[in-house]
Amino acid sequence: MTPHGTDPPCVVVMGVSGTGKSTVGRLLAGRLGVPFADADELHPPANIAKMAAGVPLDDADRLPWLESVGRLLHTHREDGTGVVVTCSALRRRYRDVLRAACPGAFFLHLTGDPRLLTERIGRRSGHFMPARLLASQLRTLEALEPGEDGTSIDVTPPPEEIAATAARLLRGTADGTP
Repeated sequence: MTPHGTDPPCVVVMGVSGTGKSTVGRLLAGRLGVPFADADELHPPANIAKMAAGVPLDDADRLPWLESVGRLLHTHREDGTGVVVTCSALRRRYRDVLRAACPGAFFLHLTGDPRLLTERIGRRSGHFMPARLLASQLRTLEALEPGEDGTSIDVTPPPEEIAATAARLLRGTADGTP
């Protein structure tokens, strides 16, 4: 992790489907006092239809979406509000697109056992991402690498606990307190 100064942070809550990105992201945004955004809402209809049909997105599908997420991060960095945005950001090159738009973005990678994630996906309703795409996401996933500003947190604890841990990490990074 690298220092974020005193500016409100721009955080990307990342990971595969079923990790609780939206739940943790909303809770974390509340704890940090910054806006929340769900990158799923920035997908064009063609991407949503493709995923709903069980077809994984390719890089040509993802790039315009990632650029939209990057613009959102950039806007919140520039206006000084900070933001917590959920985005799968599965590959380093996808995170690089976001970092290019918002240098200093912090990546909170939510991780979990595939059985737990499959169970969670099976319990939710009204989401376009089917459980059968989880395996594809897990194959695509590239964990955070040394030099990437971020950390990984296991999703076994309750979402409130995960958000509290993440907020402590970010505050410690931002102002030097544990």
